[in-house]
Amino acid sequence: MNDDTTHTDTINASDAMIKVLEAWGVKHIFGLPGGSFDSTMNALHNRRDTMKYIQVRHEETGALAASGEAKLTGKIGICFGSAGPGAVHLLNGLYDAKHDHAPVLALVAQVPSMMMNTDFFQEIAEEPIFADVAVYNRTVMTAQQLPMVVDQAIRQAYEHKGVAVVTIPKDFGWAQIPDTFHPTVDDFVATSRYPSPDRDLAAKAVDMLTAAERPLIYFGTGAKDAAAELKALSDRLKVPMMSSALGKGVLADDEEAYMLSAGRVASKPGVDAARSADTVLFIGTNMPFTGFFIRPDAKFIQVNTSQTDIGKRHHVDLGIVADAKATLQMMLDIARPMTSRPFYDVMVEDKRNWNEWLEARKDLDRSPLDVDSVFAQINRIAKDDAVFSVDVGNVTIDSFRLLNMKPTQKIVTSAWYATMGNALPTSIAAQETWPGRQVFSISGDGGFTMVMHDVLTQVKYHEPVINIVLNNGALGFIEAEQDDNHQPHSGVDLIGANFGDAARALGAVGYEVSTLDELKRAFDDVAAGRNGDRPVVIDVRIADDRPLPVEQLVLEPDEEHTRADVDAFVAKYEAEGLVPIRQILAGHGLVDSNVECARSMTAGR
Repeated sequence: MNDDTTHTDTINASDAMIKVLEAWGVKHIFGLPGGSFDSTMNALHNRRDTMKYIQVRHEETGALAASGEAKLTGKIGICFGSAGPGAVHLLNGLYDAKHDHAPVLALVAQVPSMMMNTDFFQEIAEEPIFADVAVYNRTVMTAQQLPMVVDQAIRQAYEHKGVAVVTIPKDFGWAQIPDTFHPTVDDFVATSRYPSPDRDLAAKAVDMLTAAERPLIYFGTGAKDAAAELKALSDRLKVPMMSSALGKGVLADDEEAYMLSAGRVASKPGVDAARSADTVLFIGTNMPFTGFFIRPDAKFIQVNTSQTDIGKRHHVDLGIVADAKATLQMMLDIARPMTSRPFYDVMVEDKRNWNEWLEARKDLDRSPLDVDSVFAQINRIAKDDAVFSVDVGNVTIDSFRLLNMKPTQKIVTSAWYATMGNALPTSIAAQETWPGRQVFSISGDGGFTMVMHDVLTQVKYHEPVINIVLNNGALGFIEAEQDDNHQPHSGVDLIGANFGDAARALGAVGYEVSTLDELKRAFDDVAAGRNGDRPVVIDVRIADDRPLPVEQLVLEPDEEHTRADVDAFVAKYEAEGLVPIRQILAGHGLVDSNVECARSMTAGR
């Protein structure tokens, strides 16, 4: 008698799920186990040769690491949490991913299926708490569907550039299921190609930039793959450029026509360019503060792949729903070279003046130190492929202003959600993703204390991350806001801590720095690799000084400020040598009505 029964191998459902992650190119997963996640921890043990588990000391760290990895690489980041408190702890990092449009998958444990809906130990209704943060939010209903649901979750996270959450009852992971599921990664069609521009609209955009007296190219991360085209169009039409803060690194910071950004996380030439422009090519960005710096009657050309973003921040004279790179290429094909234009020359001079002012500050020998000195040392030892993970607060202003970046380097922060404590977790992800690259985490003392326990994670996995702590003993960013509100400082003072000693107690290399000589010696040690494969924490005592508020400069008397106001501002911020944009414009035969109009919109901000 012939036996025609086909034999099918079986596999634990959790092992099948990990195989799906591997098929999608996932190399590691961040999390902290709990009893409800035992079946998946068993699978991670079984597949330890092909999937690295990174044990963090708090689930928030794991979620922030997954989010940071996704932002840095564009590939999905994976984190997990156990039932109840572990799941809740994930939320902050997942909201960071949601706001910055990063593809992240969170695997969330649930109590065994037979105990669900019985008010069991650590049982909560998990789907509702993730409803707002997730683009895909499902509870697995049978063991056999576990790999399929996870596969679908990854597809949804990629398609919608957001968070997918899969809740897994504990017992399903242990169950034996047929080992027949085939991940759909090879069938998933991903594209970076977006709508092609209309040639007539591209020609009109060129005409508007050519006819303008003060044209400006304002780009964001949507143009991150178009650095060559941005520079070429700027050179051909003699148009200065600026970017959203997250556009930093697309072009070299020392590109003469690149003014950095406007706003509070900004440079003086960036703010000056935005306020002075009469025609703006706003391409690949949805920067929310545009309306505070671009004058209302400026002609506005917006290029974006999202129809709903066209006109969201400023009235639009010409809207183009198209890919940024393709639009720039078409504009280059149409544009005719122009010789020197006064506004271009104005902004180049303005940036040169700004850089000279910064240069004079980088070796100030003070105690506590000036923050410019710290970034001079970071720039000195930073390698051409360094990764900078930046926390939130004054450290954001300082990093995006003072890091002298190259396009071969990377920078990341919590941009839209702006959660403190993101830098150290993201540095863990960066070092795991690129073991051979130099990784910095740069934090204030406020943000660092939220996550400093995970220096242990850096130690455990031999991650030589360079952790810089800018220790000013205050929540400086909030302190400045309270100053602007003319209120007393309340709740912003932080008691001192010795983070160098704390780092050594955790197994890292720690430095306490309060003088310029100590600062240079610490960075010399790091540059020489004396920490080996151990992380470094450099605790730098800096003055609790507000970064120069480039959005509120008072460099010359006007309708709202007297000479005494100017003298007080210049003295407070040591702004001697900074030339008002009005003076530079006048030197090139341009009037300054645009600047005054835009300044009035930001008065008091």
